[in-house]
Amino acid sequence: MQKLIGVICLVVGLLLLLQGHDVANSIGSQFTRAFTGEPLGKAIHYYIAGVAVGLFGLFLIFWKRK
Repeated sequence: MQKLIGVICLVVGLLLLLQGHDVANSIGSQFTRAFTGEPLGKAIHYYIAGVAVGLFGLFLIFWKRK
């Protein structure tokens, strides 16, 4: 059961990373980046959440429970 939850978390993490990539490459984000030079904060939140959930999923997959 633990490995199944880990795989689900890993997939959700990858989906969040892909969503962050889509948000970062949107027209609104490119417009904001052209004037401010900074990436859109929403994309950064997706990236951080994707990495955190993905790492948690890997932890659940490889952590052996006694």
